[in-house]
Amino acid sequence: MIMYTCTMELKMRLCVALLSLSLCLGLMGHVRAQEEADDVEMDVEDAIDDMREEDVEEEEEKAPGPPPVPTVTYRAPEPMGEHYFAESFDKGTLQGWVLSQAKKDGIDEEIAKYDGKWEVEEMKDTKLPGDKGLVLKSKAKHHAISALLLRPFTFDTKPLIVQYEVNFQTGIDCGGAYVKLLAQTPDLDLEEFVDKTPYTIMFGPDKCGEDYKLHFIFRHKNPKTGEFEEKHAKKPDADLRTYYTDKKTHLYTLVLNPDNSFEILIDQTVVNSGSLLNDMTPPINPPAEIEDPDDHKPEDWDERPKIQDPDSVKPEDWDEDAPAKIPDEDAVKPDGWLDEEPEYIGDPDALKPEDWDEDMDGEWEAPQIPNPICETAPGCGPWERPMIDNPNYKGKWKPPMIDNPNYQGVWKPRKIPNPDFFEDLHPFRMTPFSAVGLELWSMSSDIFFDNFFVTSDRTVAERWAADGWGLKKAAEGAAEPGLVNQMITAAEERPWLWIVYVLTVALPLVLIIVFCCTGKKSPASTSAAEYKKTDAPQPDVKEEAEDEEAKEEESEAKKSEEEDSPGEAEDAAGSDNKDGDTSNEKSEDDILRRSPRNRKPRKD
Repeated sequence: MIMYTCTMELKMRLCVALLSLSLCLGLMGHVRAQEEADDVEMDVEDAIDDMREEDVEEEEEKAPGPPPVPTVTYRAPEPMGEHYFAESFDKGTLQGWVLSQAKKDGIDEEIAKYDGKWEVEEMKDTKLPGDKGLVLKSKAKHHAISALLLRPFTFDTKPLIVQYEVNFQTGIDCGGAYVKLLAQTPDLDLEEFVDKTPYTIMFGPDKCGEDYKLHFIFRHKNPKTGEFEEKHAKKPDADLRTYYTDKKTHLYTLVLNPDNSFEILIDQTVVNSGSLLNDMTPPINPPAEIEDPDDHKPEDWDERPKIQDPDSVKPEDWDEDAPAKIPDEDAVKPDGWLDEEPEYIGDPDALKPEDWDEDMDGEWEAPQIPNPICETAPGCGPWERPMIDNPNYKGKWKPPMIDNPNYQGVWKPRKIPNPDFFEDLHPFRMTPFSAVGLELWSMSSDIFFDNFFVTSDRTVAERWAADGWGLKKAAEGAAEPGLVNQMITAAEERPWLWIVYVLTVALPLVLIIVFCCTGKKSPASTSAAEYKKTDAPQPDVKEEAEDEEAKEEESEAKKSEEEDSPGEAEDAAGSDNKDGDTSNEKSEDDILRRSPRNRKPRKD
């Protein structure tokens, strides 16, 4: 009883501890999420306050009077190091950008012109008033716009970092948001920018249907022929769907290093990486050997691994004409079979259509229906024996197959040195480029571009990203709904998440209840509570065990009497004769008194 009471007390304490721990974890998660949101809001507010204070100070320097209430809530990022191109569009104009006036070759005249509209404006649901970007405004049109770098980028000993921001404000059905780095050529004319304009690198997101892509393509120059061939990076292993559907601003970054390594990042997280020498399709370098196009397979070349055994002979008892199925000779026609009744009859309720022309349609016949008389019979019409498998059927005989003793293997043409072979160990040394361009076709509008940046210093690029995209991310994070709303929104998009939520919440509760509130009760658990209130004899849980102990005591007493000396027994006999009956009664009373059956409960 005491052990059971202790066990129940421990279980109750453990139950309370588990419930307290669950509550504490939930509260900690909520507080942490709230603190992070508050920190983000404070960061945004601090940044805005700092900018307002600086603007106020500038106004005070210009005018000694009381400054007006500042309305600036965003400050454009400024490049803080060496760079080749930086554009934030916060001037509100397309200054420095050139719209293409060309037409696309090989398509209908109505859609050939690059007449898609571009605007510089804020996002529809902006969290940073004053932050502007380049917006693709037209659906189902060709768009082309470009701008020159401060100076051409040459691939030598410094890396290349290209980054820009994209926001699919209304989602994306089919279209791209990639950027082209236009090759430096003498005849480069930005007003004639089309799909065939030579480029060095194409990089960025693209989507059509359920195919989510993140392009990295560069045009490699064949050192022997001088021709260019597109090389495509392997497909990222990461799931890109969210970046196209969450309607948030994402930062796309391409890093190329002089050691031929590359990295592709989204929101400063690597989603793809590799080597220009090993991870591009088709490979940079062609194979050293190729199959000889003039080599032909000999006429007597035997590629058959198995042939029919020429020494095999068909057995004499092989019957190729035996049918596969035969009538069952043991079958008997069921009683009640209606041989004279047809299985189907003409529908007596059917009527010939009024527009039926027998000259054109032939003689009209009522449609066939099952014969109702046959519904209660085993069958109707002529009875035929059912067909069964023929036990003597063997089919057409064919000789067994054996290994071909003349097998020579699968023929392949011999290898010869590749006349077009070359080995370029430095594919990083690409064609210099001098302009940045967007040449796009999209079935979605309002694609937002911002903060284009080209540099050779990764630290400078990260600082530019922190001043631009980082502030957007902080503002968007501060405006995001709470954890519960996010979970509900996610479940609305993916209903199966409701099952996960239910299991996550319900399963721990069920386990706690089962562990803490169930268990086998000892029969003695009620004794202390129930029998303390009465003087009635208390049943013993261990009756059998204690009865055995009483029997052992009785046997030990008898043994001790037998061990007494005979003289003492005779002396005691005379004195005990009178009291014999009394002593026997006392021993019996003593044994009964010792028995646990007759013990009275103690009063506490």
